[in-house]
Amino acid sequence: MLSCEGQARLGHEVHLAFGPIYGPEGSLLGRVEAFNERCARGEERTASGEACRPIGVHVVPNLVREVRPIADARCYGDLKRLIASLRPDVVHTHSSKAGILGRAAAWAAGRVRNGQMANKQVANEELASPGMGRGERGEQRGTCGVICHTIHGPPFMPVEGSPVRRAKVRMANLMYVLAERYAARRCDVIISVADAMTALFLSHRIGRPEQYVTVRSGMEVESFLHARPGETREEVRRELGLAPGDFVIGTVARLAEHKGHDDILDALGDDLRAHPDWKLLWVGDGWWRDRLLARVEAMGLRDRVVTTGLVPQERAPAMMRAMDLLVHPSSREGLPRTVPQALLCGVAPVAYDVDGTREVCRPGETGVLVPLRDLGALRSGVVRLHEHPEERRALAERGREFCRVEFSAEQMVEELERVYARMGAAGRGGPSGMP
Repeated sequence: MLSCEGQARLGHEVHLAFGPIYGPEGSLLGRVEAFNERCARGEERTASGEACRPIGVHVVPNLVREVRPIADARCYGDLKRLIASLRPDVVHTHSSKAGILGRAAAWAAGRVRNGQMANKQVANEELASPGMGRGERGEQRGTCGVICHTIHGPPFMPVEGSPVRRAKVRMANLMYVLAERYAARRCDVIISVADAMTALFLSHRIGRPEQYVTVRSGMEVESFLHARPGETREEVRRELGLAPGDFVIGTVARLAEHKGHDDILDALGDDLRAHPDWKLLWVGDGWWRDRLLARVEAMGLRDRVVTTGLVPQERAPAMMRAMDLLVHPSSREGLPRTVPQALLCGVAPVAYDVDGTREVCRPGETGVLVPLRDLGALRSGVVRLHEHPEERRALAERGREFCRVEFSAEQMVEELERVYARMGAAGRGGPSGMP
């Protein structure tokens, strides 16, 4: 949404395509509608003073998260027809499955204009993957415009569990690798939110090195740097029923597999029982909510765990300010937005060393990084920052300054604009104009 809004403010005509919205994870559709209402009132202006055009909204009914061959085939046709009708200069896809379908559809549409950008873009919230601008055997593809894909996180699952589960995961990973290779040949540039994503995809022979460029996933940093009225640390703690002297260990994530809530309970269960002033603050909702809360109850920790459920995105900074430290034991990440957001709020992180996390949680500089699923190290990191508040503050302060520039939405939009412009100038011979 931030990239769509930023591109509209640059004077581009922007269209957003996405699948049906359902489930406990929330929606940003209201933000799109609010932006468009401001455009209609003339309140959103470009730098040159012209009124911003509203963002085109396109619900794609068959664009669902699960792999469903019939729905996926219909979605491919829906996207191809949409792209052919819009004739955009840039098609930019996000997330793995939607990115594979979106890039294939954009490639097949074959009607995206080339040359100078004519101020149109399709952004697909559920699309993602990399490609090249050439066909299966390297032939030129006609008159397509720029096709981009952003990798926000790895589609490949950790190989773990029983032998049967491991075999299933390996097969699923192989299918994703083959699909990502296919899609990589059908786009011009692959944008990674972290250098680690580039290394991971190239290690699977997905795309070519010259296709990749890193653009951090931006955010509205001011809302994290400065508390709004009624959202200071003290006020939010009172709202949540937390005492001023509580040591609050926060997690902002979906209550779902791979986010590490079970690891937190396993690592810190004894400490939570031994320290009545230690509290877990879980911000978010998800499919595993009932199971996790049942486990909390069984461990006798109900009065130690505070859950907020799903909160509006604009309330996330307030929740983070209530924390003393952030624990982010996710086992799969591109570059977790939660970690820079916490640092912007002055909260130091303890996180698993996976994917791009170390690019923002820098050991000894901006946070504590521990090996994946090393519960002893996870506990030690929390205990260390509890016992050394000066170190905790120093880590947060250094991270705050780093993230203030590196993760601003304005920086992201500017870098994306440079990518689009250079790809347009490079023509259809591939990303030769990329840095």
